[in-house]
Amino acid sequence: MTTAAVGADAAGLELPGRTTVSERAVRRIAAHAAAEVPGVDRGVKVDATVSGDRTALAVRLPVRYPQPVGRVTEQCRAHLRERTAELTGITVSKVDIVVSALTTETVAAGRVR
Repeated sequence: MTTAAVGADAAGLELPGRTTVSERAVRRIAAHAAAEVPGVDRGVKVDATVSGDRTALAVRLPVRYPQPVGRVTEQCRAHLRERTAELTGITVSKVDIVVSALTTETVAAGRVR
């Protein structure tokens, strides 16, 4: 497991001690961040490779139809960079996105009265 060390306060001063963020934690944080973007559906999968204070993300993203795929992926990429860095203190150097599905809202079939 690769980890990243984060050890500066909000003013940028180095503090004694070390905080380590695992790849698993970065993956989960990034998946939650991607799900915050309008047009992204459930089932986001993220792989993260952490090296020092940087991470590269590979994202499998289900997009809700009829949302514009290009716009959703660009918004997701920007949000992932910002939100993941904000929550982990790790710089996101790269975000590769594969649109894994176009999903539609389906109404569950039930008994009609």
